[in-house]
Amino acid sequence: MDLPAPLSLWIDTAPAPDRSNRPLPAEADVVVIGAGIAGLTTAFRLAAEGRSVVVLEAARVASGVSGHTTAKVSAQHALKYAHLKSRKGLDAARRYGRSQLDALEWIATTGAGLGIDCSFERQDSFVYATGRRDLGRLEREAQAAQEAGMPASLVREIELPVHAVGAVRFTRQAQFHPRRWLLGLAEAIERHGGVIVEHAPVIKVDERSVPVVHTTHGRVRARDVVVATHYPIFDRGLFFARLEPVRDLVVAGEGRGPSGMYLDANTHRSVRSYDGKVLVGGAHYRTGEQIDVEARYRSLAEAAAGLGITKVSHRWSAHDMSTLDSIPYVGRYHPATKHLWVATGFGQWGMTGGTAAGLLLDKLIRGEESPYASLFDPNRFDLRSSFTLLKDNATVAKHLVGDHVRAATSTVDDLAPGTGAVRRRNGGQFAAIYQAEDGQRREVSAHCTHLGCLVAFNNAEKTWDCPCHGSRFGTDGSVIQGPATRPLPPLTH
Repeated sequence: MDLPAPLSLWIDTAPAPDRSNRPLPAEADVVVIGAGIAGLTTAFRLAAEGRSVVVLEAARVASGVSGHTTAKVSAQHALKYAHLKSRKGLDAARRYGRSQLDALEWIATTGAGLGIDCSFERQDSFVYATGRRDLGRLEREAQAAQEAGMPASLVREIELPVHAVGAVRFTRQAQFHPRRWLLGLAEAIERHGGVIVEHAPVIKVDERSVPVVHTTHGRVRARDVVVATHYPIFDRGLFFARLEPVRDLVVAGEGRGPSGMYLDANTHRSVRSYDGKVLVGGAHYRTGEQIDVEARYRSLAEAAAGLGITKVSHRWSAHDMSTLDSIPYVGRYHPATKHLWVATGFGQWGMTGGTAAGLLLDKLIRGEESPYASLFDPNRFDLRSSFTLLKDNATVAKHLVGDHVRAATSTVDDLAPGTGAVRRRNGGQFAAIYQAEDGQRREVSAHCTHLGCLVAFNNAEKTWDCPCHGSRFGTDGSVIQGPATRPLPPLTH
C-alpha cells in the first residue's frame, strides 16, 4: 500500500487564520503558554469570566499534539479503572472518572452553546482483547469502572473484524474534529478580548511577585502563568525526569469503518471512523528509539487494510507523555510557586485529559476548591512512583552511554537522499547528518540541547528525535517539540 507524505487529517481539513506578528500586550491577568487543548480550554474559561488573557504559541494554534490525535473524547482510557482502584483506591478511580466525564459533557455543552461545527457525535467506546487469558482482565476492569460510576459493561461481541473474547463498553462517549473544536475556542477567546499570538516562542519566565514572560517578540507581565506546552519547557519542576515520551502512529483513508471507537487492550491499536474515512492508530514506541519508523507505518497500514481502509490518504504521529502513576500533572508548577501553573502527562488521552486540566486550572487560578486538585497535584509522591522513576532514569542512562558508543564506532558514509544518521566526525564531534533530496548535506550537532543525549533520525517525519526526554528537531536543527528550547547548532565542514 502506497503511503502519502506525513500530514494530519485534522490539519489538512481545517484551515486557520494567521495569528503571527501580532503585538504583545505589556501585561495581562493570565498568560497561557501553548495553544493546544489544555491551554485554550484554560484561556477560554478565564477570558469568559472577564480575565485579560494572552495565549502564546511557538508554532500555530492546534498544530502540535492536539492536531495529531485520534480525537476520541472518552472517559475510557484503556484498562484504567482496575489499575487505579488497585493502586490508589476506589475514591481516586471515582474522582478520575468523574473529571473525564465532566470534561466530555463540558465539550458537548460548550460546543453547542458556541455553535462550533466540529463534527461532535456520541459514540460508544470499546476496549477489547483477543486472548482467552485476557477475559479476566476485562471482567475486573468492567467491575472497577462500574464501581467508579462509569457507564461500563462487559460485552462478548464487537463490530470489528477480529476474534475478540470480549470488550469493556462505555456508552455515550464521543468523537470530534479536534482542530475545528480548538479553532472555535480560539475565536471565542478573542471575542472575549483575549489575545493569541502565534510564532512567539517563550524563552523564560521570571518568577516574581508579578511574573514576567519573555518571548522572542518581547515580554508580558502577568499575575498568573500557565505552562501548557505538552512537555513543560522549564526544568525547575524536574518534569523531564517524571515523564515518559512515546509516539503513536496513525493512518487514515477511505473505507467502511465500524460504529463506535475501539482499542485493543494489548497492542493499543485504535480504530474509529470519521466522514467516510477510517482511522487506525498504534505501533507506539519511545520517542527517539533507533528504529525504522517508516517500516512501522507500513506495518500499520497493512493492518489497517484488514480493518476497513482501502487506500491511505493521510498519516501522522502523535506525541504523548505518561506520568509515573498514569495520572496527569495539573496544578502548581513546583511547591514553592504561587503563580506558575502546569498541565502535562495526559498519556494518550488528551481530549478529555487536557479539557479536564483546563477546567481545573481555571478553578485553581480563581482560588476555588476542586475535588480533583489533590489527585492531579504535580507535586504528589508515592513509593511505587519512585520505582518507576528509577526505571525510566535507567533507560535515559542507557541512551546517554550506549548511543555514544554506537555512534563512535560509525563513520560518515554516503547517505541516500532523504536519509540521515548520527556519525562521529574527525575531531570527535558527533554530527546529525541529513542528506537532502536536492543533494545538499545538512550537519548539526547531534547533542540534544536539553541535557546532551544523542538524537536519532526519524526516517518517516524527517526529524531528529531525542530518546531521553522526547525533544524533537528539524533537519536544520530547529526545535519542533521540547523540553529543549534551543536549536541544534549547525556544524561547519
